[in-house]
Amino acid sequence: MPGWKEAQMAVEMQSPAEHTAAGPRTLVVLPTYNEADNIVSILERVRAQAPAVHLLVVDDGSPDGTAQRVRWVAQRMPGVFLLERKTKDGLGAAYRVGFAWGLDNHYDVLIEMDADGSHRPQDLPRLIEAMASGADLAIGSRYVPGGEIPNWKFSRRMLSKGGNQYASAMLGIGVHDATSGFRAYRAGLLRRMDFAGLRASGYGFQIEGAWKAVGTGARVVEVPIRFEDREHGESKMSKSIVVEALRLVTKWGLAQRATRARARLAHPFDGSNWAHAGLAGSKRGH
Repeated sequence: MPGWKEAQMAVEMQSPAEHTAAGPRTLVVLPTYNEADNIVSILERVRAQAPAVHLLVVDDGSPDGTAQRVRWVAQRMPGVFLLERKTKDGLGAAYRVGFAWGLDNHYDVLIEMDADGSHRPQDLPRLIEAMASGADLAIGSRYVPGGEIPNWKFSRRMLSKGGNQYASAMLGIGVHDATSGFRAYRAGLLRRMDFAGLRASGYGFQIEGAWKAVGTGARVVEVPIRFEDREHGESKMSKSIVVEALRLVTKWGLAQRATRARARLAHPFDGSNWAHAGLAGSKRGH
């Protein structure tokens, strides 16, 4: 995959090195498309909750002026940066270029966060604290004790929870909320799991990231969050994104089982081949 410099993007405002705080350097990556009504409030609220973090908005050519509003904030708030892409290319692609930019600029922790208000800035310190306590991947979870989804209908809640349970069982990852897009990665983990090789988008991208992290033996921690419906605008979620995630999870799970089966047949007396490949070496908690 080409790096962020080759992807025809423009980085604007100050240099990240000009605003270095003590401790791990943390970057919050916020993909946007038509979030002009939300982005100023989100940037201001994130900064209020976590004054030391930097913020990178990856905008996919929003026609509503989202990028212009980010520039306005950046002129008044140090540590806010913008990557502009010419076309809408999906959530997964936005995070890949955002992560590449963050690693190139030597951040230690990179956080995924939606810009529509569904991820509350007041939950951000929990992710930061989990990383400070030694997590390699901290996931903001709706499905651990303390997690909430106050405005969802029962049917939607069961579909989401059932999908997560299916992903966890198929891939053997032991994560309650693998589809959550509110999470923090340690920079070293992103490099080990070859984040640029992640190919899914939407829910599939989040599941793939959790699966790859567990496969490296990463310490994965889930912290409770309250998930809200977006504040303004229309949801970007679609039936095709859900179908893609289910298709990919099934494909990955079956391939993983086939690999284990071949290994057992080739080395029937090697006990390690009978271990659950998806859980080997991983450490999880919440």
